[in-house]
Amino acid sequence: MNKVILNGADLSIEDVVKVAREGYGVEIDTKSMARIAEVREYMEREWMREDAPAVYGFNTGLGKHKDCKVSIEESDLHQYRTVLSHCGGVGEPAPEDVVRAAICVRLNAFCRGVSGLRPVVVERLAELLNRGVHPVVPWQGSVGACGDLAPMAHIVSVLIGVPQAEAFYQGERMPAQEALKKAGIVPVEFQLKAKDCLALLNGTTMFAGMACLNIHDAERLYKVSEITTALSLEAVRGETRAFDPRIQSVRPYEGQIKAAANVLRMVEGSQRVTEDARKVHLDYDVMHPHYQERVQDVYSLRCMPQVQGICRENLTYIKHLVEVEINAATDNPLIFPKGDGHYEFLSGGNFHGEPTGFAMDLLTMSLAEIGNIADRRCFSLCDPTLSYGLPLALAGEPIGLNYGYNIICCSTSALASENKTLCFPSVCDNIPTKANQEDHVSMAPWSARKAQLAIKNLEKILGIELLLASRGIFISSEKLGQFKLGKGTEIAYKMVTDLVHFQKEDIYMGNQSKATIGLVESDALLKAVEAAVGEL
Repeated sequence: MNKVILNGADLSIEDVVKVAREGYGVEIDTKSMARIAEVREYMEREWMREDAPAVYGFNTGLGKHKDCKVSIEESDLHQYRTVLSHCGGVGEPAPEDVVRAAICVRLNAFCRGVSGLRPVVVERLAELLNRGVHPVVPWQGSVGACGDLAPMAHIVSVLIGVPQAEAFYQGERMPAQEALKKAGIVPVEFQLKAKDCLALLNGTTMFAGMACLNIHDAERLYKVSEITTALSLEAVRGETRAFDPRIQSVRPYEGQIKAAANVLRMVEGSQRVTEDARKVHLDYDVMHPHYQERVQDVYSLRCMPQVQGICRENLTYIKHLVEVEINAATDNPLIFPKGDGHYEFLSGGNFHGEPTGFAMDLLTMSLAEIGNIADRRCFSLCDPTLSYGLPLALAGEPIGLNYGYNIICCSTSALASENKTLCFPSVCDNIPTKANQEDHVSMAPWSARKAQLAIKNLEKILGIELLLASRGIFISSEKLGQFKLGKGTEIAYKMVTDLVHFQKEDIYMGNQSKATIGLVESDALLKAVEAAVGEL
């Protein structure tokens, strides 16, 4: 098994993706494990006594119960009951990749050596991940401060073998103890000790793991949107001057420069986006009965580098926030050396999910804008007054008897609208919880989940743009077929036409859109195009 080495300092988003989706395991760095052991030995030696000062969650109750003393004698029972009481999540189980990402992030946080839990607990959690036991985690119910208490409690309930807990093992849902036994993790019932439980539960775990997956998926879709833009440009025989590097150089956002350059790479060698092709009059171009030079295209083409560019800039910032987060200690309280051979507990708020919440809200807005401008390109392709003569709704002859692609085009508008409603920033919401002990919460878990919804919608929007742009090229091929496509757009068009056998008359739309959406979802399109033009 390939493994990612965790040390609390340099875990990357791609490392999390490898663990979550590519079957990688994890291994704790030896120095990190030594730090974890050193802190725990001190705790066992100095603080496991009845006259120890009150420390939140170590020898006290939780939340508003912080003023209630928990004796050393009752500590084990307190740990167990805390897990039971915090298994309050609701809704459908989180996907396997999200659960794996969460466990990976939590383990990396422990490598900072300030959480105070026992090394054996860290080892058992890593074993859970490496042996493929995936807890059933209802993924609604967390408000993102103190982190993801409920989701992590469901993970911990499997870790310690709570009889009512469930897990997936080798694709089958079963009681946790049965899953542990089948995976060879023994004993199936495992006792937590003082501070173990709070270190496991408290932290920005599930939504930080999900944020890594969202960023990975978004980055892929940013590239795909540059492919579909280029194909739409080919379909309408568009101007490439708006993508000229000189324009980008005097407003030098790196994202804008990159987006424009990628479109130009896609259409490199194209004869269809040239003046010669634009001189060919299409029958439905009633706006231009006689040839005149194309001055400039609609904003959804011409301003694509500016819109896409800032979304790329946003992603750079978002990645920075999340990479800090997944290399942070986010539980409470934390344990630090005093410099004299002793340690002290410090209570703070590193569990608050505001940074990741902001990151995911910004990502959702960026995804929505990419979908919004793609929807407008789809609309333009279906309007002869905007597409320079492509038939209405890209319908075949005779129009009227053939309806064309208006309905599937409407789908992009519906999806774009859904994404707009997801753009309300979760971090601007606040519902105080737990008797007002948590009087300001982040709602970051919903920020991460709605970003994932926006990703799924954008995959469909771009898949439909891919279909419509290809249809536009096909339906005008009698008059424009002699003009070859670009280096990258030719690859994209061929992939579509290999799957979708366009005809002039109406054919079942569902199969066509399903095929092109599948190209976007599977990464097949991106991989094929990048093989031809280089990494986008």
